[in-house]
Amino acid sequence: MRCSLKRSLMAALAASFLLLLLLLHGDSRQEEDPLEVELKCLVPDRVLQVLQPAGAQRILQDTDDLSALHNVSYHLLAGSLSPHKKFLAVGLASVRRPRGYYLPATLQSLFKQSTEEELQELVVVVHLADTDPMWNMRVAADIARKFAHHILLGRLLLIHAPHEFYPTLEGLKRNYNDPEERVRFRSKQNVDYAFLFAFAANLSSYYLMIEDDVWSAKSFLTAIRKALASQEGSSWATLEFSKLGYIGKLYRSSDLPRLARFLLLFYQEMPCDWLLVHFRLLLTQKDVIRFKPSLFQHMGLYSSFQGTINRLEDDEFQADALDLPDNPPAALFTSMSVFENYEPLKAYSKAEGYFWGKDPAAGSVFSIVFQQPAHVTRVRVRTGSEERRGDFLRAGVLELGRQRRADGRDCSAYTTVGTFEKGTLERRGLERGLPGPVECVRIRVTRDQSEWLIIQSIDIWTTAGS
Repeated sequence: MRCSLKRSLMAALAASFLLLLLLLHGDSRQEEDPLEVELKCLVPDRVLQVLQPAGAQRILQDTDDLSALHNVSYHLLAGSLSPHKKFLAVGLASVRRPRGYYLPATLQSLFKQSTEEELQELVVVVHLADTDPMWNMRVAADIARKFAHHILLGRLLLIHAPHEFYPTLEGLKRNYNDPEERVRFRSKQNVDYAFLFAFAANLSSYYLMIEDDVWSAKSFLTAIRKALASQEGSSWATLEFSKLGYIGKLYRSSDLPRLARFLLLFYQEMPCDWLLVHFRLLLTQKDVIRFKPSLFQHMGLYSSFQGTINRLEDDEFQADALDLPDNPPAALFTSMSVFENYEPLKAYSKAEGYFWGKDPAAGSVFSIVFQQPAHVTRVRVRTGSEERRGDFLRAGVLELGRQRRADGRDCSAYTTVGTFEKGTLERRGLERGLPGPVECVRIRVTRDQSEWLIIQSIDIWTTAGS
């Protein structure tokens, strides 16, 4: 997307929001519904002038490779585009909900959970996509008042793609026997996201998709940077930081133009989260790559569709993203027979799934052999699963090893550092009991068990060597 913003226009836009703040300064109430935000008796035309002064309503057309989007013209309701690409753009679309209004809390969480250094590398883009222009303007005014600091610093953009650029939302195919109203809602949602992706394509190196009713983990940006480093050299299409819907999906910004076109091409076929799965598969990423714990938590009680109650939560959410494990590059081996495709790597990597071993016996081992020696400070292992509660480790120990063997499959000397209790183990401060780097981490079964063994996850934290 090509967008030229002159300094004078940026100054005019900043001045317009200072004017808006002055107009709204007298009303200090924090209403929950944006429709209750008072605009100091301004008539709608005057509100539009304040939100979109001369030079502030941009026609942002991409003449490079987004012709399939009909050269959509966006209304830039608030903010100014940075002349430099950021590291991460966080994008969300918002429409009027029959019940509930969560957008301010979502934005507050994004900004509050980021350090000043992280905010320098972040831009948040909100597509106000309701079909009621008055709602969009009033929400823009509400957000402009509450987040003026971030708007003026270029950290927050509010946009709107006019309805005339949307494809038809009437007479759509009723796939899956969905009600007509449901088909219209999800089809429009696909287009909302397509326009948002197209707008954000050149704002940053990476793009994170969330919804307008989520909490963010502390320092989520740093956690995402760390996750990207672990995937360096791989040809991933989507990285996931939540297991819920559209929340926490990360893309390379260079993929956004074709993702936008993809959603437009199939907008009436199926819900957006299903289309995102197909897009990942088409880009030849077969397995889900999801990082745990999750960085984003759903917090809205009422759905944006018909206001139905939605208590969905991510039970793997962790509020402090700085506590993510390192899991150094390693080779994995086991003496147990592997059931189907539940191979050892699934317990250690970010691939979806877990390890499932048959007939564990006393002396059976699961070994992690690092590519390079590492200073291990903490290890956490979880066995069993919700579906197979009986397949946990009844008796076993955790061992750290040195003196890697010539075949690279094991170590010659081990030190026991912990015992499993009810299928789980977590040990901290390991660097104090075993100073210096280790080359292997091993789980050893100490008693025969009739149940098979599921290793759900192995998390390892390291520190730089002295």
